[in-house]
Amino acid sequence: MKKNTRYLLLFCAYGCCFSCEISPATQAPVTDTLFKNAVAIENDPAADTALHTNVAQFKKLSSDSVIPIHTGSTRPDELVRFAETLIGIPYVWASSDPAVGFDCSGFITYVFTHFNISVPRSSIDFFNVGRTVPLADAKRGDLILFTGTNPMETDIGHMGLVVSNNTSGLSFIHSTSGKAMGVTITPLNEQYRKRFVRISRIF
Repeated sequence: MKKNTRYLLLFCAYGCCFSCEISPATQAPVTDTLFKNAVAIENDPAADTALHTNVAQFKKLSSDSVIPIHTGSTRPDELVRFAETLIGIPYVWASSDPAVGFDCSGFITYVFTHFNISVPRSSIDFFNVGRTVPLADAKRGDLILFTGTNPMETDIGHMGLVVSNNTSGLSFIHSTSGKAMGVTITPLNEQYRKRFVRISRIF
């Protein structure tokens, strides 16, 4: 076999393998979460994705730049009050439609869009949004970000909105794929403390 022909055959074989790997039949939908997290073992696992920004990368980038969100005249309290009207809507992966359900960032996107506030649709794009504040200083309307449910992963994999932070502890509203299986308010319990990444203030 001639050398050029051999290279051509190798190139074609490689091309076939590559095209199979990214073909629509096998590729996960490009939405909030590129691949659904298969690990769901907590009471409120809220697993969204296996492809989110690494926490170490976030810590590096967060010192370099912060992506602002323009909130206009909207107040944090009215944002959260609207979010609370959505309690009970079921968890549906890759959805931001209240008639269908929400995944975690679909819920966040819907709440902010209601007030004409533009925010990222994908959780991966929230890693450097807003100003990081200490957990103890979290206020109503702040974003709270977590890793996913896989303890081996250090990626941002879930998010919610802080509802309250007082002597009784911090609670947040989110759409979870766990026990509640929908929009609910959850205390920052030990499970979530282990997965906590940052508080993001955008107001």
